[in-house]
Amino acid sequence: MAKKKYLAMASMAVAVIGSALTGSFFKTGETDGLVQAQEFYGDPATYEFISIIGERARQIGQERGIYASVMIAQAIHESNSGRSGLSVGPYYNLFGIKGQYQGNSVTMRTWEDDGTGRAYYINDAFRAYPSWVASMYDYADLLSWDYYAGVRKAYAPNYWDATAALTGTYATDTSYAAKLNAIIEFYGLTTYDTPLGYETATPPVQDSVWNAYRGSYTTSQLLAEDQAWSQYVNGYYGR
Repeated sequence: MAKKKYLAMASMAVAVIGSALTGSFFKTGETDGLVQAQEFYGDPATYEFISIIGERARQIGQERGIYASVMIAQAIHESNSGRSGLSVGPYYNLFGIKGQYQGNSVTMRTWEDDGTGRAYYINDAFRAYPSWVASMYDYADLLSWDYYAGVRKAYAPNYWDATAALTGTYATDTSYAAKLNAIIEFYGLTTYDTPLGYETATPPVQDSVWNAYRGSYTTSQLLAEDQAWSQYVNGYYGR
């Protein structure tokens, strides 16, 4: 049964290879050098990538009312499990979001879809972050826009509806939801959609400090945790 499931998902991944994403709403297509989609399945590096960002995604998902499973699947798909040129240091952009982040960006070659399935290449600016933490929180900020309301838990009762809402908004690739759903199902990412069973205390106002990783004020304890997590990730994946 497991073998049949693997083959079915791998076949679907092969079927959707080559479909391009658009540059709509700050989102790009795909930067050069990404591994094709079927290589995600059973890839040890992908399991390791999930183990690194999974709990942070769970935390952000609970804080922001979004599906951690979808966030992780998009990070896997968009960054080649944290191995694309855009996702490693010094850029740390896990989601291929265009534009600037606090004035920082990098120009890279990317391919786009003209709306008829034909791909073309352009050079475009992508947001550059100080860490993966910052990239993940900026992604959550992007999904807070009304444009992406259908992706959030308040409007999407399950991850299928959330990925469907990303198709035509975050990406015009008609197979985008199918790609993300296959990744979520293969790696069992819905486990990250449930809380760990404890509540985080509201930080006292007097302990608020500026946290550049999240782009907001947090407690000094959260800042220290973000710094430690960022140093670990940047040291492991930095170039």
